[in-house]
Amino acid sequence: MEKTNVCRLLDKAGIAYEEKEYEVDENDLSGSHAADMMGVDHENIFKTLVLKGERTGYLVCCIPVDEELDLKKAAKAAGDKKVEMLPMKDLLGVTGYIRGGCSPIGMKKKFPTFIEETAVLFDTVAVSAGMRGKQILVDPEKLAEYTGAEFVPLIKG
Repeated sequence: MEKTNVCRLLDKAGIAYEEKEYEVDENDLSGSHAADMMGVDHENIFKTLVLKGERTGYLVCCIPVDEELDLKKAAKAAGDKKVEMLPMKDLLGVTGYIRGGCSPIGMKKKFPTFIEETAVLFDTVAVSAGMRGKQILVDPEKLAEYTGAEFVPLIKG
């Protein structure tokens, strides 16, 4: 299994993780598809969303794949009035990652990162390993520590 940059960074930091691969469907790059292909509970797989705050600039939010991000909660977490999703065409330039392979670990720059608070209920959560078809399972506390993330409420409802 080819090591991704995400895996190399975690190895260097001494953080334990498990790699999982799945078949990529170019017509369905959703985390739900990834969860089904890997046989992992949907609430354990977190998608990485990149947003831009009115005043605070770029930020990263990790939420369960089947949930919808509450922009008001994301703005509050970032200490901003308003945030919006980063246009897909800007994703690679800002993060170094493509859609379906965006990880909160190893972006081009360190951005404020927020993880949906329910992550702490699990021993491990899955996030992208930095490429389509590959996820890593990692302790959410270790993920937050490494990325400098805060656990906050981020999802609608």
